[in-house]
Amino acid sequence: MSKVLVIDSNFRPLNPIHQAQARQLLRNQKAAVFRQYPFTIILKELHPDLTVSPLRIKLDPGAKTTGIVLVNDSTGEVVFAAELQHRGFAIRDALTSRRQLRRGRRARKTRYRQPRFDNRNRFDGWLAPSLMSRVYNIETWVKKLIKFAPISAISQELVKFDTQLMQNPEITGALYQQGTLFGYETRQYLLEKFGRNCVYCCKPNLPLQVEHIVPRAKGGSNRISNLTLSCEKCNQKKGTKDVKDFLKKEPEKLKKILALSKKPLVDTAAINTTRFKLLETLKTTGLPVETGSGGLTKFNRTKQELNKTHWIDAACVGDSTPEKLKTRGVKPLLIQATGHGSRQSCRTNKFGFPIRYVPRNKIHFGFQTGDIVKAIIKTGKKIGEYVGKVAIRTSGSFNISTKKGCVQGISHKLCKRIHGKDGYNYAN
Repeated sequence: MSKVLVIDSNFRPLNPIHQAQARQLLRNQKAAVFRQYPFTIILKELHPDLTVSPLRIKLDPGAKTTGIVLVNDSTGEVVFAAELQHRGFAIRDALTSRRQLRRGRRARKTRYRQPRFDNRNRFDGWLAPSLMSRVYNIETWVKKLIKFAPISAISQELVKFDTQLMQNPEITGALYQQGTLFGYETRQYLLEKFGRNCVYCCKPNLPLQVEHIVPRAKGGSNRISNLTLSCEKCNQKKGTKDVKDFLKKEPEKLKKILALSKKPLVDTAAINTTRFKLLETLKTTGLPVETGSGGLTKFNRTKQELNKTHWIDAACVGDSTPEKLKTRGVKPLLIQATGHGSRQSCRTNKFGFPIRYVPRNKIHFGFQTGDIVKAIIKTGKKIGEYVGKVAIRTSGSFNISTKKGCVQGISHKLCKRIHGKDGYNYAN
């Protein structure tokens, strides 16, 4: 079970505690809720004699979702888990839309500034905003967790270090190729590319084998574009046949396989572009940073017979992974990056023309759009308790987005803020 983060009265992080112990401290008024997400309590009395066990924050960066866990290396216990959903592709689409509108305005005979492409210079190491948003999201949560937990080290999934060559510099030939991690990197790529199913029979949850689309017997190569995954039965049935002959009665499936074999992995490109930038950013925290390959992550997870999820992959990153991870009962915090709103002075229609004014003041009655609030209504048609993100109005009549839908027309007098706007949505 995920534990509760604790800080003392001097804001120093202490050992996370069991949820029942946290409830007892809150009930006895020996502690107070300091932060809702991640849930953190602060002790009201100073306890200088408490010993603190160091934790390790482990990261499995992804193009869409990043796994984050806190692990006690000495006991193997997963103390905290989260899955952070990025908005990189949403930023890319927004920038594309804005660029199209801007070019459309320039093409028309309207009063508008001239192009300034020559005035814009990019510094060394520049990455697109859609890529940097992933780095910033992870950096934000690493620094946030460092404030609330006794973190002493960081592990990041980066690249595969050549551990065989480090241990035995003279190893060569087939012995080098067939080490402990032999084949894991290629298999991991193909699993992501073909959806973890047999490409011929489409059955899931089967042991899969690497298979040549154009057989080696007919001139096929070992290039990654000529490799796919199939179950043993389909692999033997296909034999040395060309894929076009094997699937001549199933043209749609053949077309799909040939298209997938040439399709680039956009997610993989995003991860490859940002991995070293993220490593550089993590080093600025001053903590030692360990890196490990995706193949090593899968090896550790398979060895311990754990299910594949983003947060479990994060727990299996690097050589520091304990022999036995304690993951029972852990429920990850689901985090979705939403951004901090827009700086547009007015909203536009699909052609880029302004249609309505945007108020300058973002805070009304002490609330701003994006705050997570709790409203208890005891009379009227909307009796009940509502918790969710608030959308404010200057009139004081707010909307609250809950799990069951949007509730409109809630007075600001009935709202109590439980978590300030920070650019993220949360779910347990």
